[in-house]
Amino acid sequence: MGEKVTTSDNPLLAGSGLPRFPDIKPEHVVPAFNQLLPQLEEELSKLESQVKPTWSDLVEPLQKITERLNWSWGVVNHLMGVKNSPELREAYETVQPQVVQFFNKLNQSQPIYNALKALRHSDSWDSLDSAQKRIIEAAIRDAELSGVGLQPEAQERFNAIQMELAELSTKFSNNVLDATKAFSLTLTTKEEIDGLPPSLLSLAAQAAREAGMENATPENGPWRITLDFPSYFPFMQYSTRRDLREVLYKAYITRASSQKLDNNPIIERILKLRQELAQLLGYQTYAEVSLASKMAPNVEAVEKLLEELRQPSYNAAVKELEDLKAFAASKHAPEANDLKHWDISFWAERQREEKFAFTQEQLRPYFPLPQVLDGLFGLAKRLFGVTITPADGQAPVWHEDVRYFQISDETGSAIAYFYLDPYSRPGEKRGGAWMDTCINRGKITQNGVTKTRLPVAYLVCNQTPPVDGLPSLMTFAEVETLFHEFGHGLHHMLTKVDYPAAAGINNVEWDAVELPSQFMENWCYDRATLFGMAKHYETGETLPEHYYQKLLAAKNYMSGNAILRQLHFSFLDIELHHRYRPGGKETPKDVRARIAKTTTVIPPLSEDAFLCAFGHIFAGGYAAGYYSYKWAEVLSADAFAAFEEAGLDNEQAVKATGKRYRDTILALGGSKHPMEVFQSFRGRAPSTEPLLRHSGLVAG
Repeated sequence: MGEKVTTSDNPLLAGSGLPRFPDIKPEHVVPAFNQLLPQLEEELSKLESQVKPTWSDLVEPLQKITERLNWSWGVVNHLMGVKNSPELREAYETVQPQVVQFFNKLNQSQPIYNALKALRHSDSWDSLDSAQKRIIEAAIRDAELSGVGLQPEAQERFNAIQMELAELSTKFSNNVLDATKAFSLTLTTKEEIDGLPPSLLSLAAQAAREAGMENATPENGPWRITLDFPSYFPFMQYSTRRDLREVLYKAYITRASSQKLDNNPIIERILKLRQELAQLLGYQTYAEVSLASKMAPNVEAVEKLLEELRQPSYNAAVKELEDLKAFAASKHAPEANDLKHWDISFWAERQREEKFAFTQEQLRPYFPLPQVLDGLFGLAKRLFGVTITPADGQAPVWHEDVRYFQISDETGSAIAYFYLDPYSRPGEKRGGAWMDTCINRGKITQNGVTKTRLPVAYLVCNQTPPVDGLPSLMTFAEVETLFHEFGHGLHHMLTKVDYPAAAGINNVEWDAVELPSQFMENWCYDRATLFGMAKHYETGETLPEHYYQKLLAAKNYMSGNAILRQLHFSFLDIELHHRYRPGGKETPKDVRARIAKTTTVIPPLSEDAFLCAFGHIFAGGYAAGYYSYKWAEVLSADAFAAFEEAGLDNEQAVKATGKRYRDTILALGGSKHPMEVFQSFRGRAPSTEPLLRHSGLVAG
């Protein structure tokens, strides 16, 4: 069956193993999928026609089909992120609809669904292990959430709603984009740019040149300020012109809320369609549909957790605002007693400078990448007993700066590998940082021999490349990002599960998947870890103690406000998808005003149309799921607290706790429910106390 694929010269049809990156060209994409998709459709039809409800006759062949597609599509997706080009983009857009269609076909396959249910109720069910059961139950649930169980008429309506929702979310984000672009503020005098840092003046002069003012310079202007975040946010932080901050703030909060870019009717329509979709699937509300595939058991559990965080955050935010007013008064600011929304970022930044008096730039020389990697790998050995060694040259790479590493266990045997692509390449690589799957762990039988296929991960960052013989010097934020992505990587690589569909991060609920990544960030503030790696790249001098103290203090600056802001969004998101009814007495804006009474310390202005730009829930995957950020953070803070309780300077206790963490959180992957996994590590249900303590909101 697989023979004619492997003999092909097309490197995208290898179907397994490490991708041959140097050989893959954009012109391979369309022919590869034109060949692969019909083959997989044929295999799927064959499976449907002679389906038997057993693990080996149903789940294994299904897994082979999805793995083949995921391998080829995964390579293309990866290259879209790290080696983008107009040719690749065009090929991707040509193939994407057919790939999506194939997955829909698979999810809505009646014969497969019926066979999965028959397996669930068969005598052989009890002989399956927990990972196998979770894989089958997730497949049944996902099929049901894809509308497989609906009558033909209802299914047609379901598919039509899905289609319309996809179009609406694209329109929603395009409107936000267009509205953001439509506004700008052109400044021409030195008075108007008072307080702005050189980096913003360069950006603003460049924006002016792009808008046709070809003589614009950072020194003499004109300067064009836009609602694009890298322009808007520093302006709000640094401009001493309160009147201009007000103009910009009001433009920002009313984006996409009027005339032909008005997202209000789109919001109403999206919420109405989601409610209809929920009812078609047999749920009361869309929030219930969202939570059906998440760790949180129900809306009550989500709101209980959010409320536990809300009260201390609210009290802290009130106090932070009082402190900010006092600080502004000490600087004789006329607005001190009546700080408005457009004053907060400005005064918070002035207070931060005075309190902590250091910049990210000053710390860079202490964090050269090679040293940070030594620190990170040393921590992995200390906590989890694994050794990480360079394996460059053992894997084909997509760019000469990409590194390849091997992870070995205590016996010296290889258990996983990963690529690291650390530097920014604005021409072809998207911004941000991410971890992705190259190869999943699994037991593979070939020619009657069964062996374990080892997992391989991609870790991608966007830091400053080495220049003029200097190493890549990282900001502390970039160090945290690397630790975060490496946490995802460990989750993928240290799994002990042998079924690809539940190995590592696979089949782990959306609101639990950030636990291992956020957990690793805590170690950046651990004294032993930080001083072990923070050494000046020229002198070898260790980071001075006063910087460490400032880092600790700055970590929780204004944290009450920061957490309260996320809780405001989370409560609002749940309310709109659970209790709000389109066409009733309240508008979405009314709902927000009501929620704001207990989740903001300065209520939103009457013209505030924040919802019209809330892409996370109207154009992203976070509908009735925005709470996930905080849910996972509670888990990760509590997991780190286990190490604090054991004693961070007690080496034996750290190792023992690390082993328990590795054997539960990292090893079990998606083979058990995340609550069960967490409790097997912690010995109890999660508590919100460690997160509040780490955020400085309750005494430690």
